[in-house]
Amino acid sequence: MSDHPRLDLAVEQARLAREAGNHPFGAVLADPDGTVVLSAQNTVVTESDVTGHAEANLVRLASTTIGRDLSGYVLYTSTEPCAMCAGAIYWAGIGKVVFALGEDDLRAMTGDDPENPTLALPCRQVFAAGQRPTEVLGPYELPEARAVHEGFWRS
Repeated sequence: MSDHPRLDLAVEQARLAREAGNHPFGAVLADPDGTVVLSAQNTVVTESDVTGHAEANLVRLASTTIGRDLSGYVLYTSTEPCAMCAGAIYWAGIGKVVFALGEDDLRAMTGDDPENPTLALPCRQVFAAGQRPTEVLGPYELPEARAVHEGFWRS
């Protein structure tokens, strides 16, 4: 258990995604009071949808169940959001993102695996190109966030 219980919950979603046959990524959304209100996991394989990343799935779920004003919410994710997911987070207006495993560390783990053709574009750069601020915290050293990927990717 880490000092960041919401990150632990995101990693648990990543573990569940892997167990379901998907890529090991998970995310949770906390409301302005810090209560986790939604969770999502990667569904790329089981839903046959290349956009089924955990964060994008969470943004879609939040938009339809909570509404369009997510500015006070915080998204916690097992791994740094990719450029696509960072764009979705930005358009949803989520004001803060907290992640465990960095995209650069993930890329080192996945190597040239065609299942994860990582873009070397940190989420901070995506958010910085926007007109409203998105606070980013991470990476956080969380061994479980790395462990959920071990043995999954062909590197």
